[in-house]
This record gives sequence, structure tokens and C-alpha cells, in this order.
Amino acid sequence: MDPIRNPYAPGAGQRPPELAGRDEQLRAFDVVLERVARGRPERSLVLTGLRGVGKTVLLNALRSAAVRRQWGTGKLEARPDQRLRRPLSSALHQAVRELGHPQEDSVDHVLGVIRAFAQRDAGPSAKLRDQWNPGIDAPTVKGRADSGDIEIDLVELFTDLGGLAADLGKGVAVFIDEMQDLGPDDVSALCAACHEISQSGLPVIVVGAGLPHLPAVLSASKSYSERLFGYQRIDRLARDAADQALSSPAAEEDAAYDDDALAAMYAATGGYPYFIQAYGKAVWDLAPRSPITVGDVAVAAPEAEAELAVGFFGSRFERATPGEREYLRAMADAALALAERDAEEIDDIGSVPTADVAAVLGKKPQSLSPARDSLLKKGLIYSGERGRIAFTVPHFGKYLRER
Repeated sequence: MDPIRNPYAPGAGQRPPELAGRDEQLRAFDVVLERVARGRPERSLVLTGLRGVGKTVLLNALRSAAVRRQWGTGKLEARPDQRLRRPLSSALHQAVRELGHPQEDSVDHVLGVIRAFAQRDAGPSAKLRDQWNPGIDAPTVKGRADSGDIEIDLVELFTDLGGLAADLGKGVAVFIDEMQDLGPDDVSALCAACHEISQSGLPVIVVGAGLPHLPAVLSASKSYSERLFGYQRIDRLARDAADQALSSPAAEEDAAYDDDALAAMYAATGGYPYFIQAYGKAVWDLAPRSPITVGDVAVAAPEAEAELAVGFFGSRFERATPGEREYLRAMADAALALAERDAEEIDDIGSVPTADVAAVLGKKPQSLSPARDSLLKKGLIYSGERGRIAFTVPHFGKYLRER
């Protein structure tokens, strides 16, 4: 069919033409926004899930919902090699700009506090701090959010920001992607600031997204984080939602799938949103006509798998060193052995014991700690419980076994 009219979008963080299966999360966030707007106590939110389930897409959709309510919003993506001050300052600067400037003195005060907070990360030299400017014209406010203790400073910053939003009758939402990559001090400070804001009832919320072990990262920082955030696990789509993600965009282009084709697409993609978009694009381009049939899916499957092998799996595999790749392959083999032993279907998103991985390699678990720790930092694997590890990418074990 006409590739120009192809409606599918297999891009990183790119919103699909049909955001299927996420109505529950969108409705829950609308409730949060409305409660905060009415001065009701509400928790910040944390979205968790594997790669490719659409966390970033959902995070952006939630941000759009806040913008429609005329909230100030800012977004940042955490990185392991970057501290929180500068990217958060840029995000909050944008949020204040979105709030509007009806009260210049109050706005300039908060912008000056953001500038002070940001410049505290420029180094011990006052000259260096003055040289780095986060794009804020307001003069730096001295003695506020500039102590150098990130926890004290972030509490003060959020308090002033929340006060401004309350005066304007609006709210502020900060969206943090890849939240598990924040450093320990930054995580602790963020939890403390959210705790203070929730107690004071100021209209500021944080919405974070990250890998499945993010709740454990937050809990290790502050024990009360389990009660501080509302956690939502973002998973693969159910069959009806997966069918909708394929059929609705096709219908917009006067095309359709037959029932067997939809069943084959679900079997191939496992309901993972990124895979649905990748398969949908390949099948559309190669199908001669509508309705799309199970035969069309079979013909397009090799092209879809080749695209995933390069753009989704391969790009991550190439980031690993030879020793780390050996560890990843051993994880895939251990998952296979575990499934065969228990007479179950292979589940590459389930965890495997680190001892089993060591047994596959014929080594002691302690000797593999450097490779395992490096893979954890690179976000290729995660540990949801002590002594067990899992891939952050669905179907990654299958990809490795087929290489």
C-alpha cells in the first residue's frame, strides 16, 4: 500500500497515531490535576516499565494534559553523568514562563531563586558561577536555594515556586524521564522536596518515569517514598488495545486488518507498543491491498525483525563491551534453561538468578560483579530483587539467542 500514507510511527518517544490502552492513566492524572487545583492533598506520580512500553509517550501525554489546564510545565531527562541542578533549572525556567507574568516582582523573585539554584552547580569559584547563565534575565537572589546542600536548596526552590503558582491560581508539574539515572543525593533531595510540598499543600507535583526498579531506588533513598508517590506500572497492551492501536490509524486511511492478521500481529509483537508500531509500518509498506491478511504479516515479519534488530536491540547491544555481551548471552541461556527445567514458556522479561548466569559461564558470581554492575549502569539490565536480574528490553533474550 502507499508508503506515504503509512500511519505508523516507530520512533523513540514518538507519539503513535493512536495512544491505545492508556486511558486509565490519563484519567487518573486528570483527577490529580483537579485535586491539586482545588487545594486537595495529592501525591506525585511515578511511571515504571520496560523499554518500549511507551513511558516517554505517556509522560508527554500527561504533560499535554497539564498544559491544557494552563499549568506551568517543564521536562528533563536524567543522565547518569549529570547532576540535577542545571537540567532541573532549565525545566523550571520553562514552567515559570508558561505560568505567565502578571505579577512581575513575584515572578522575578522565583526566577532569581532558580538562577541561584542553577549557578550553585557551576563550581566553587564565584567568577565561574557568574559566567554560567541558565537564560534567566532576573537578578540572582542571594541566600535562597544556594546553600550548596541540594536537599535544602531544592526544598526552598519548590516552596517558592509553589507559592508563586498558588498566587496565580495555577500549578506546576515537573516531568522527569529516566528517573532511575538520578544520583543518590539528587534522588534524596527530590523526595525531600516532594515531601515538603505535599505537607504544605502547594500546587507542585513531580511526574517521573523509569525502569521497573525505580521504586527500589526511591525507597533506598527515603523510606517514606513508598507513601510519597503514586506508582503506576506501564506494561504491554492487552489484545483489544493492541488491535485498536493498529486498526484505528488504518481506518483513518480507509484500510483494515482481517481478524487473523490482528491475531498474528499480537503474537509477533507481544503487545509491546514499540513493536506494534514497527510491525505496523513494515506490514503496511509491503501489503498489496486492504484488508491486510495474515499472509501479509508473514511476508513483512522478516523486515520488521530486521528493523528491530538494528534500531531497537542492536543499538543497545553495541553499547556493551565484549565481557558484558558475554554476560548478556549467558542471561539469555539461563532464561532458556529455567524455562526448560520448569516446563514453561520462555519469558525473557522475567528475572533469572545471578547464580544461574554464573553457572552458564562456569565462573563464580563474585567475579562477574563488574560486568553486571556496568550493565546495570547502562540500563541494559535491572535488579528488582536481591540475587536476581532481568533485561530492561522485552524479547532481548530471543534476539541474543538468534544471533
